[in-house]
Amino acid sequence: MRSDAGTLLTLTLQFAFLSLFAVGGANAAIPEMHRLAVEVMGWMTDRQFADIFAISQLAPGPNVIIVTLVGYQAAGLAGALVATLGMCGPACLVAYGVGLTWERFKHARWRIAIQDGLTPISLGLIAASALIIARTADHTPVAFLVSAGAAAIAFGTRLNPLWIFLVAGALGLAGWI
Repeated sequence: MRSDAGTLLTLTLQFAFLSLFAVGGANAAIPEMHRLAVEVMGWMTDRQFADIFAISQLAPGPNVIIVTLVGYQAAGLAGALVATLGMCGPACLVAYGVGLTWERFKHARWRIAIQDGLTPISLGLIAASALIIARTADHTPVAFLVSAGAAAIAFGTRLNPLWIFLVAGALGLAGWI
């Protein structure tokens, strides 16, 4: 873990850039976060990234916590702070500005078209995130089957996802995964 100025600047700029393209929230940027943190910068391993993702999903609060955890892994407390500010700051400013204009044109055809077009983009980015996490975490056939089964149950039923997490956690605790 390094907290030199270069790492802090990289965290700030990369997450500021990601914040502007994370349509659908921080989880939509998971593939690029993974590429940056694991493949390009080597701040962590695939396993560490999967663990950080799991922690960010289980922790109460917004799932943007993954950004803070990546920053912490890369550069300690200072890294956590600059990564979080980089991810939240620019997006908040843009959202505020767009929100003011957006509300004025709530019945405009162009607004409805943009909004309808962003829905499949968000879903695609989140699906790509799910694929990255599955490929990172599923190293055995049993783990793959658990992930595929959990996805099928979540997609095909109205079962609370916490029950799926509980079963998957029990399988992991039992040593099957």
